Amino acid sequence: MADVAQQVVSGLSSGGIYASVALALVIIYRSTGVVNFAQGEMATFTTFVAWTLIDHGVGYWGAFALTLLIAFAGGVALERIVIRPVESAPVLTVVILTIGLFIALNGLMNWIWSAQVRSFPPNRPFPTRTIDVAGVAISIQDIGIIGVSLGLVLVLYVLFQHTKLGLALRAAALDPASSRLVGVRVGWMLAFGWGLAAVLGAVAGLFTAAAFPPLEPNMMRAVLIYAFAAAVLGGLTSPLGAVVGGLTLGVTLNLLSAYVDFIGTQLRLPVALALILGVLLVRPAGLFGRVAVRRV
Repeated sequence: MADVAQQVVSGLSSGGIYASVALALVIIYRSTGVVNFAQGEMATFTTFVAWTLIDHGVGYWGAFALTLLIAFAGGVALERIVIRPVESAPVLTVVILTIGLFIALNGLMNWIWSAQVRSFPPNRPFPTRTIDVAGVAISIQDIGIIGVSLGLVLVLYVLFQHTKLGLALRAAALDPASSRLVGVRVGWMLAFGWGLAAVLGAVAGLFTAAAFPPLEPNMMRAVLIYAFAAAVLGGLTSPLGAVVGGLTLGVTLNLLSAYVDFIGTQLRLPVALALILGVLLVRPAGLFGRVAVRRV
């Protein structure tokens, strides 16, 4: 039983990372109707920015805060410069654009930082030592990652449900035309959503580099697939579903890897892909998503 609990806690830690990226995907999908295939590369790029700041003598948490600000500004700039000019184009055009952004950011990272692997200083952002809870050795790093992930969810909940800015963001995503009529600056609300998504991706990238080193340009590709699976499982229109899907996926993959011999660590990714296919076939809207009903 203690071993099962150990796997569950470890799964919640990795699930917190998947949930952060899945939440970023959901925010952009709800506001634009497009899945951002460049989300993982955006997260990796900002993680390299954090590494560069630390390498130049900035303290870890100072670099963490600066990176989140840079990520937010970068997300807003991408929406304004790259996405906004084609916002009225067919969805496929925007999807292809995000794939192009994925390729461009990956190439830019290889050009700036090369393909050489790097790592953050040890015991960052949280100590790796463990504490014993009822016979289960729990890493402080796991507790920290789970705590920050849940904290981000709480902050976003308060933002979207209890502030005028959150109300404007939801209105711009649900009905842009009507929102414009009542004075909501829809374009900037969409840009703000991209900024929020970039911040969530940056947090996930920093935690991934700490929990699953080393840091290299392709670091977030597998995480992005897991995040897609989490978002599809919970529902691409549901922030709550993204969080529940991420945590559920993390725990499920850990338990399958530990107790199903033929899966192990090698087949975790195919299991996630199979989950995406299964959910799309059985319940396309996901566990918490809503099916759009159109009257004709």
